[in-house]
Amino acid sequence: MKDTGNPLPPDELGGRLTEVYDLVGPLYRRAQRSVEQGLAADGLSVGVRAVLTLLHRNGPMTVPQMGRAQSISRQFVQRMVNDAAAQDLVESIPNPAHRRSSLIRTTGKGAGVIAAVLEREHLLLRGVGGDLTDADVTACLRVLGEMVKALDHIDLG
Repeated sequence: MKDTGNPLPPDELGGRLTEVYDLVGPLYRRAQRSVEQGLAADGLSVGVRAVLTLLHRNGPMTVPQMGRAQSISRQFVQRMVNDAAAQDLVESIPNPAHRRSSLIRTTGKGAGVIAAVLEREHLLLRGVGGDLTDADVTACLRVLGEMVKALDHIDLG
């Protein structure tokens, strides 16, 4: 039986985390396809959905803040914000902390759209099996968070 109470040595940790990466890729691609299919009815792209979700969870943010939060380029976020604004889902408001970098917030329409999308996703995820416990999910979040932090140094442009 494996010792589950002590940190893994670096070589063993590297191997185990490779197993995590091997699952994260297919999980991400399957989830993205599923989300895209669900979003098609709302006329949303995955990128616009990501912007709306960030704003729903965090309140108004700047484009650079959203890029850092999602580990994607500011230019891509700006295109998604422009797409969302063209659909009247977000709007720019003055940023008291920085005159040249407006805050982006959801409109009433955008808030309603993302609330409906998140509710549909919540209902789908309720069906995940495996008798998962809160401790299982907490451990998963911790592992994935550490993996993200380990890659924070990568420049996204």
